[in-house]
Amino acid sequence: MREKLMLHVQDRLDQYVYKSRQTGRSFINEDTISRKKEMHRRRGAEIVKCSAMGRILSMNRDMDEETAIYEVHVRYLIKLNEELYMEEESDHRYAVCHGGDVVQDIPLHEEGANMHEVSLPSVEEEDLDRNVRFTYNRLEAVRYAEQWWNTFNPKYKKFDVDCTNYISQCLHEGGAPMVGYPKKSGAWWMRNKDWSYTWTVANALRWYLPVAKSGMKSREVARADLLMPGDVICYDFEGDGRFDHNTIVVAKDPNNEPLVNAHTYNSRMRYWKYEDSTAYTPNIKYKFFHIIDRN
Repeated sequence: MREKLMLHVQDRLDQYVYKSRQTGRSFINEDTISRKKEMHRRRGAEIVKCSAMGRILSMNRDMDEETAIYEVHVRYLIKLNEELYMEEESDHRYAVCHGGDVVQDIPLHEEGANMHEVSLPSVEEEDLDRNVRFTYNRLEAVRYAEQWWNTFNPKYKKFDVDCTNYISQCLHEGGAPMVGYPKKSGAWWMRNKDWSYTWTVANALRWYLPVAKSGMKSREVARADLLMPGDVICYDFEGDGRFDHNTIVVAKDPNNEPLVNAHTYNSRMRYWKYEDSTAYTPNIKYKFFHIIDRN
């Protein structure tokens, strides 16, 4: 089964980059990355090189059926205004083999998947310590975002839909203090295998950021180019008022536009607009939050 699976993984890698049987040269599969290529073209950028690697993460057997989880890790070398930078993404997939053949292959995490609570509770803080102060260390927040963009810190609980948990970790590692324990709403914390809604739910964090009265503090800005590394972007893919995704700014491109890291569909140094995402719709709405010190 492993040999068949390895061939299957190679077929998936060939969807990104394939070798010519005549010359042995590698070529980018334009069809697979057409959406990303067009997004970059609109901003004046070009994908000059693409590479893809695959690895099997786990395999299990049950009677005559075998299952496996594998990763496809893709790197894109982007050229913009004569400068180069590397964008990365990691697609974790679940494959089912029957009779030695791969009969099913699906992504473990759909982009834009969200963790919704049954009902969104109030995000207004109540009776919290107003004296919690902090100075935001952007360098540490970005360092953490880069270290853990494609893996999970065992210090924290991980989730299948992990985007907001990851952003909360980055903010906390940058110095933002947890507040409000053990309140589930109107607070921001993770402790003892428990957590507040704002720590893990995209929509809850989006509404909490501009109203937090202690600990973490932010200011909404009008445009993405006003953000700095360490700031947060929130995404409402459908434009229906319920936000689905959060990212952290880790760098600015030569046009002063943010490049972001994210979890669930793990990505690094991705152009912030997400126009290449399968979750993108023309109705998408964004919110931009600049994290500021609380003195």
